[in-house]
Amino acid sequence: MKIVFFKQNKILNSTILTNIVIALVVCLVGLVAFVSPAISVAYMKSGEAIYQGSPDNKYVSLMINVYWGTEYVEPMLEILKDNNAQATFFVGGTWVAQNNDIFKLICDSNNEIASHGYHHKDHAKISKQANVDEISNTHTLVKSLSGIDMNLFAPPSGSYNKITLEVVKSLGYRTIMWSKDTIDWRDKNTKLIYNRATYNLSNGDLILMHPTKNTLEAFDMIIKEIKKQGYELVTVSKNIKDL
Repeated sequence: MKIVFFKQNKILNSTILTNIVIALVVCLVGLVAFVSPAISVAYMKSGEAIYQGSPDNKYVSLMINVYWGTEYVEPMLEILKDNNAQATFFVGGTWVAQNNDIFKLICDSNNEIASHGYHHKDHAKISKQANVDEISNTHTLVKSLSGIDMNLFAPPSGSYNKITLEVVKSLGYRTIMWSKDTIDWRDKNTKLIYNRATYNLSNGDLILMHPTKNTLEAFDMIIKEIKKQGYELVTVSKNIKDL
């Protein structure tokens, strides 16, 4: 009888220990789930590149990088206005210097101005000072012409490194990448650009495009489809506000 009792106690103790371990694992998983969003947000705010806006808001943003395609910018602005939608125009310094009139149209519209550097350089391959010059010179030019203090930077060709991130943060900017790329600079196909911009949308999407002929052809359809899917087209700043 004593042996049986001992075995029963051993089984009971083993069961209790197993339950305690399971409870601890569940608590740990819950703690990670609770803490990880805060860690993620803190990490974003530390200067890491942003590839998507908050998943909590049904927002989508159009990122329009402007170094060329000047003739398509104004009609794109008109389409945005007609659809009561907003976009963020990431402008290059050399483009702004040569196209003050079109640049002013963007500034006077209900859209956002952001930086795409001055000379469209590969920021992962230039020095720290060159990174500073590319961003600060563009900032100075835009500020002098419009009074706007930009705070978002999209690296040309999406190229950056740790030095770029440090410089961007030190200048009061945030590094912006994208979650969808239309690749419109390469593929001059209106339907393909439309499909890449609108397929499988999700909250916080940042859609990269340029002022090209085919993008303009798809632009109104893209905006209408995004809105049809229940998303609001907002500036990048509004999209990433909660990060």
